[in-house]
Amino acid sequence: MNISNLFSDEKVNVGRQVELDIAKGLSIIFMIFLHTFYIASAFNADFNPAYNFLIMNVLGRPYAAVIFMFCMGVGVVYSRHSQWDVMVKRGVKLYLLGVLVNVFEFFIPHFVCGTLLGKWDIFPIADGLLLFCIDILAFAGLAFISMGILKKLNLSNKKMIVVAVTMSIIGTLLVGIDFGSPVLNLFFAHFIGCKGGFTAFPLFNWLIFPVAGYVWGQYFIKAKDKCEFFKFWPILLIVALIYFFISSNLWGGVFSEDVHLYYFLNILDAIFCIVNAHAVIGLCYWMAKFLLDSIIKAFSILSSNITNIYIAQWFFVPLTIILISYFFKDLVLNDLVTSIIAICMIVLATAVALGYKKIRTSKT
Repeated sequence: MNISNLFSDEKVNVGRQVELDIAKGLSIIFMIFLHTFYIASAFNADFNPAYNFLIMNVLGRPYAAVIFMFCMGVGVVYSRHSQWDVMVKRGVKLYLLGVLVNVFEFFIPHFVCGTLLGKWDIFPIADGLLLFCIDILAFAGLAFISMGILKKLNLSNKKMIVVAVTMSIIGTLLVGIDFGSPVLNLFFAHFIGCKGGFTAFPLFNWLIFPVAGYVWGQYFIKAKDKCEFFKFWPILLIVALIYFFISSNLWGGVFSEDVHLYYFLNILDAIFCIVNAHAVIGLCYWMAKFLLDSIIKAFSILSSNITNIYIAQWFFVPLTIILISYFFKDLVLNDLVTSIIAICMIVLATAVALGYKKIRTSKT
């Protein structure tokens, strides 16, 4: 099919899209596995190096947060509430939810672990400054605010891409900067990868993903033939994977043992992550042809409740690992045990998210 004939003038792929649900569902599954293994590694853990690398360095990185953020941008295209002021308000809400998550991720575990196990250093709080650490929800908040402002300025897709790429380049050049003060480092960590460990997803390095998803989504929603749209996904998936391995082994990249080389990824890493995101969604489109309806429905549930699942898992994962280590001191958190815990966390967080949704619906 000629590329000019691939896209309709009208929206074609409206409503829920199975491949997007699967991609988002897998991203939250991989994130929960990552967080479970990461926290368990600080206790009595014994992981197989290959399996640990697969979870911590591969699936938990470009196949998790990147897909989450890319699909977040796609979601703006599908949303009925994509007005600039609504996006800014949603961004503020997500940022505040990110602060709440930091309480679950750092502060509650810090005091529980310290009190029960006498280990106060496993969950550091940096004298309280980590309350404003930029994790994925706080970043999502900043991203929505930024994209709302860009929409208010009525920028074209090309200009939005130029802004996002320019910010990525600036973020690439300023990695590791130290402003000489923990407070200043914390403030600027919202935007760039400063020293001090106050951010996982600085805005300048990561805004490129929701912007790319937003532009991509405008083509996807008008694609007449999804098979043609995703035609080259296997090749692109392999190309991206090869780049990830080569870059991580030669000069540092998203699979690197230094997690900050992923958190503060450079512009070239970002470009290949975007290529990979398209390929992953293409893979999900292909997978959907073979999955049972019940499995597709499960992915839809994960996708439509992804924010609340993310919040809930940060409450349960650290406390579960701490309590297991307290009551079962001799238990080794190996690959099987930790994987079972991760699966239980997925189920529990999803159940809580669905319960919250039901309660909220009943009040409206």
